[in-house]
Amino acid sequence: MRHIISLLMENEAGALSRVAGLFSARGYNIESLTVAPTEDPSLSRMTIVTRGSEEVIEQITKQLNKLIDVVKLADISDGGHLERELMLIKVRADSPELRDETKRVTDIFNGRVLDVTDETYVIELTGTGDKLDAFIKALDEKCIIETVRSGSTGISRGERALHA
Repeated sequence: MRHIISLLMENEAGALSRVAGLFSARGYNIESLTVAPTEDPSLSRMTIVTRGSEEVIEQITKQLNKLIDVVKLADISDGGHLERELMLIKVRADSPELRDETKRVTDIFNGRVLDVTDETYVIELTGTGDKLDAFIKALDEKCIIETVRSGSTGISRGERALHA
């Protein structure tokens, strides 16, 4: 089962390396990883997407909680949550027909064209991973030049929050 683990950690050199090392040493895979400072500059929020049984996820959370850098941790996929990913995609747009079709598909998915040249468009799209995958499938794969995705980030709905 897919889990989104969100943690607050000390904003110090090597903290990310220790978390990644914990996963690799135990043979767990990280599907997606995002890290950024919080409103408190001494803390960073890390969002990890991984897959595993309840027992495996429990083991991961116990091991993460043992790390000195980790202040607080939550599996936000246990409750209501919002999740988003950012994608930048460069596509060929070297004919009027291709430009029109690409713009139409971009509008359907509520994307934005960020850059236009004579030959290409760079499109920004945010949403769930499934939405981004669907956008890629809606395009002619021969037109895709390059794709960059941020990985998922998420937040719990309602009053639930991850605070230090």
